[in-house]
Amino acid sequence: QVQLVESGGGLAQAGGSLRLSCVASGTFFRINDMAWHRQAPGKERVEVARITNGGSTNYADSVKGRFTISRDNAKNTVYLQMSSLKPEDTAVYYCAAAVQTLTLRSRDYWGQGTQVIVSS
Repeated sequence: QVQLVESGGGLAQAGGSLRLSCVASGTFFRINDMAWHRQAPGKERVEVARITNGGSTNYADSVKGRFTISRDNAKNTVYLQMSSLKPEDTAVYYCAAAVQTLTLRSRDYWGQGTQVIVSS
């Protein structure tokens, strides 16, 4: 079993910054891709950033140039540095990880989410 626990959400003013963290714990062979998704009220959950085990990244157009995803494989942790925040960044942010189990099966895990509110 793998658990993902996010932290770092909260309230920020427009133009400000927040840093989200997500730690994976449990028993597994390796974590492949890790990603951050968000879900705004009344909207579908969408991916905002993804990072491979090797460090390659990909961003949604809405956050390019403002958000930076990074990871520390030794700590099984992924980060999302959010800068130049906008009110439309308000959402619940979820961490996701593609985990390779000890039997080498691939399975996706999700965190419980952390709320980010950006005031204008």
